[in-house]
Amino acid sequence: MTHLTRRSLPLATVALARFLVGKRLVHRTADGPIAGRIVETEAYPPGDPTGYFRNGLTTANAPLFAARGTGYVRMMYGTCFNLNLAAERAGVGAGVLIRALEPLAGIELMRANRPGVRDRDLARGPGRLCSALGIGRELSGIDLTAGHTLWLESMRGRPADIVISTRIGLSRDQHRRLRFLERGSVYVSVPP
Repeated sequence: MTHLTRRSLPLATVALARFLVGKRLVHRTADGPIAGRIVETEAYPPGDPTGYFRNGLTTANAPLFAARGTGYVRMMYGTCFNLNLAAERAGVGAGVLIRALEPLAGIELMRANRPGVRDRDLARGPGRLCSALGIGRELSGIDLTAGHTLWLESMRGRPADIVISTRIGLSRDQHRRLRFLERGSVYVSVPP
């Protein structure tokens, strides 16, 4: 597999969200690597009223204003984390939410992180994904293009057949078609 560099990432939020479907996310843990194929993303472009950057730059959301490919890990509902990537040039707030993965490597570690869960459900949804891969707040601000602890890779084989849909769980701007998922994948969080 080839590590994705910052230069290989599209410099536009919607294009990046689409580009990431079919790529591999890898977390090198103390117990070994855990990896999965990204099967679902959501775009939160500049100015989006539902994005974590909507109120401007803060200490908490600073990674979304960093160079594209910087990870932002956020606690949701006080119970789980989700992983986003900065998606524009440095200084512009925007993000791509990684919503779901197809488990590929370290599946035993994922099972240990999420005991009693069917393999299909290990990383199906942003909170489950972070739990399965052992991604916590300590990884917020990490450069996913550096290839050290948490990184992105290209995958060989056929490109993903992508379906575009509306985003999930929003109370406003629900009509925008900014969710990208692999057609027919049983690992997406919610089928279109």
